Amino acid sequence: MKKRFINSNFLLAGIMALAMIWSCTDLDLIVEDSIVSENTGGGGFNGVEDPNQSLGNIYDKFNGIYGTQENIYALAEVSSDEYMVPTRGTDWGDNGIWRQLHLHSWDPGHNFILQTWNDFNEMAYNCNEIIDSRSNASAQQVAAAKFLRAYAMWVILDNFGQVPFRGVDEGPSVNPTVLSNTEALDMILADLDAAIADLPSVGPTGATNRASKAAAYFLKARVLLNAGIYRGGTSPEASDMPGVIAAVDAITAEGFQLQDGYFDLFNGTANNERIFYCNAGVESKMWKGLHYSQGHPDNPGGGWNGFTTLAAFYDSFEGAANSNYAGDGQEERRGWVPNASTANSTNNGFGYGFLIGQQYSATGSPLIARKNAPLVFTKELPGLVGNSDVTGIRVLKYSPASGGAFYSGLILFRYSDAYLMKAEAMMRSGDDAMSMVNTLRNLRDAQPLSSVSESDMLAERGRELYDEHVRRMDLIRFNKFADTWEFKDSTDDTKRLFPIPTNAILSNPNLVQNPGY
Repeated sequence: MKKRFINSNFLLAGIMALAMIWSCTDLDLIVEDSIVSENTGGGGFNGVEDPNQSLGNIYDKFNGIYGTQENIYALAEVSSDEYMVPTRGTDWGDNGIWRQLHLHSWDPGHNFILQTWNDFNEMAYNCNEIIDSRSNASAQQVAAAKFLRAYAMWVILDNFGQVPFRGVDEGPSVNPTVLSNTEALDMILADLDAAIADLPSVGPTGATNRASKAAAYFLKARVLLNAGIYRGGTSPEASDMPGVIAAVDAITAEGFQLQDGYFDLFNGTANNERIFYCNAGVESKMWKGLHYSQGHPDNPGGGWNGFTTLAAFYDSFEGAANSNYAGDGQEERRGWVPNASTANSTNNGFGYGFLIGQQYSATGSPLIARKNAPLVFTKELPGLVGNSDVTGIRVLKYSPASGGAFYSGLILFRYSDAYLMKAEAMMRSGDDAMSMVNTLRNLRDAQPLSSVSESDMLAERGRELYDEHVRRMDLIRFNKFADTWEFKDSTDDTKRLFPIPTNAILSNPNLVQNPGY
């Protein structure tokens, strides 16, 4: 079995995490920013031994990347107007790492930024090895690797604006080439087009946790919708919109469609909307905001009491302003909180969606917070620090009531997202998207809109797709990422790109730091 050396950028990440939060000043620390094979630069790369096993290893790593509330998930969500992670006493202080994301005050030493850079650059290189003809992979295996390479390069492009590329025959003495934004965009789209031809057609009832035509079409639609931004502009380009629409139509032809029963879409079972998911456990998405007193038979220790949503985001949904109990006039997507009469063993007292007000156990008893106070989640927060254990509305899209505490099946691509991408592409092409949007709203028990503007489209995507890794990207595309929101005063538009990590800059002189850092 071939061995591989992982560069010191990956190996040292954990050791340096705390120091890198502040800065990196040791210029004697020169590290590599890409993995290389053991025999690269010596005997030469001669292919991976088992392409199928190598693909499996990439998928396993992929699951680990998404099975946490940190790194790419935190960059996508906590940097947006959808989530914040307030410090409660000393809980969730973590040297300010969460507050920096909310305030847009991160720097090149932020550990989540470093980990995201490392994770997806490593993934792209591992795909290069499978794609190389010396690995003798089948056409379908090469197509899967090209889809995964496109995915990894897209993440790097979306977050950093430039993409390093190391060939499999390049040893550690070779500084990786750095693709410009347009070069990376072209390569991603070329990979997706090549992959689509040889990937299998997998419908909603199939194994949608692997590369498929529908998954590749979805990623192509997403990339094209944002391509104007990736080229350096401030908005999507009309010339890309027909490609978005065609890609979504191809997904529909694969058998995917809208489905009612909103929270049933996230219970770990196959459904008509689940285009691509990973086998990551969803426990981090469940427990990150639940209170310590909110236990489950499979996790009696309770939640981690961290993440909350912002009041303005909660207010964007239909329903009562200060409560979310069943019958409060809310649209389906806002969920509901069990009360003394509706709590039962089926929902374990958790409910779904946005948790505000008094919380109850499965037996209908009011839960107690710290200091023997009622567990009442409040809409108001005093700030990013100085919080009690009950401040902030909690969000529970993957409820422990649905299929147990630790089921796998984190959705990354969903048909409603594709559907709204098509509606947005139509709107940006001068067509009326109101009918499409209202079809979805009707399915979600929301009142129809009389018109659909850009702000309406952004709000609708927020209501449908919260907690699904897209909010930062959406805010940037609608030119709202530099807006102010609760406790965030920064209007620095350079923050639409994260900085190239300090380690990477030190190790590869071909990289140029992004503006503003």
